[in-house]
Amino acid sequence: MGSRTALVEDLMERFPHVPREAVFKEDLLRGGVAFDPSALSDNEDGEVKPKSYFIFSFDHGTLPELGEAALRRPPEEIILTGGPYDLRRTVVSVRVNPSSPYRVAADDEGMLGLYLDGKRIADVGVPPMPEYYRHTLSNGKSVMEVAPTIQWGYLIYLTVFRVCQYFGAKEECQYCDINHNWRQHKAAGRPYTGVKDVEEVLEALEIIDRYDTAKASTAYTLTGGAITKTVSGRDEADFYGHYAKAIEERFPGRWIGKVVAQALPKADVQRFKDYGVQIYHPNYEVWDEYLFKMYCPGKERYVGRDEWHKRILDSADVFGARNVIPNFVAGVEMAEPFGFKTVDEAIASTTEGLRFFMSHGITPRFTTWCPEPTTPLGKANPQGAPLEYHIRLLQAYRQTMEDFGLSSPPGYGPPGPGRAVFSVSSFMDSLPAEEPAPAAR
Repeated sequence: MGSRTALVEDLMERFPHVPREAVFKEDLLRGGVAFDPSALSDNEDGEVKPKSYFIFSFDHGTLPELGEAALRRPPEEIILTGGPYDLRRTVVSVRVNPSSPYRVAADDEGMLGLYLDGKRIADVGVPPMPEYYRHTLSNGKSVMEVAPTIQWGYLIYLTVFRVCQYFGAKEECQYCDINHNWRQHKAAGRPYTGVKDVEEVLEALEIIDRYDTAKASTAYTLTGGAITKTVSGRDEADFYGHYAKAIEERFPGRWIGKVVAQALPKADVQRFKDYGVQIYHPNYEVWDEYLFKMYCPGKERYVGRDEWHKRILDSADVFGARNVIPNFVAGVEMAEPFGFKTVDEAIASTTEGLRFFMSHGITPRFTTWCPEPTTPLGKANPQGAPLEYHIRLLQAYRQTMEDFGLSSPPGYGPPGPGRAVFSVSSFMDSLPAEEPAPAAR
């Protein structure tokens, strides 16, 4: 269409029921954003909360390819407001791409803005350095390394196992760079703890609880790589669950406890519940049967797609359907060489999956695919999925929720344009602006 601006404006006109904020947000998430040196942070010594690389790289280049952005980290997230499109407050996770048509830079007065095709399209806000990031653990580790916060401080992200036991081309999910991200941070000499000690996690949470006087942090997520054998002598349910047990004993009721793990047998899921977890995310990644086999070979080998889905439904008996929220990676449906060739086909497939789960009262959510270059799908598809796919997915997602009478899932903050804080996709920005029901206790 000649320019990215023309493409974005065409989609806003064609899909007026999708918030304009979500159109820009999805484009930034799928294609990344460049940062002028004036917009970078001073890491943990500055006034801006820096990007923590909390599990994946979510970048369109390796650290050595990011230039100054690898030395002075960009902010964890940005907020877009105003500009010629009169954008409402929109929180966007930062995915760095030095060649993006979007650029964050300061003007002559030092005010940050987002520029597209050379034109300023929004004011940019950056997260202030939280007080709890200014304090270290007794062993000298930073809170940002052990218990970083995202979603504008709403969520504490506890990646307690930083690698995945699905390893190598025959097992790793083809869009996932968790193992590479671990390697690149270690190679760069950055602190990046592989298995986090439970006492370190508790100490970091104690610092957050002490200095987060506004109680902005509302939930924590326990997550990490898949465990096919054991870690520290524990199987997957016991490994992730024992952190939840320790947190809930030390801080009863302080945060909503969530766990991202594989789809496990019901007895293991019950252990999560017994340990104090309130929300379970057994991510199904991609709906199509063939694509699941091709893009998630380890999950297909160890569990299998049909059994994975059965376990998701079974887990609703333990947590209640509303508190089972599986994620999928939006966009990989169209990834070459095996993905759908048209947006129509991809949307039809993904909507079939949404209807399957939502008909059982389970509300999936999604992360917008970032084609990281060290992954097979990222190498083959550096542009990701078409922006139109992402916009139509938002439309289909909201319509399917309405068809089954569902509301926004718990544990994600408020829904609605101008209110949402979930930063790695626009699904919460695109839902009606109403308070979600509380998670089951």
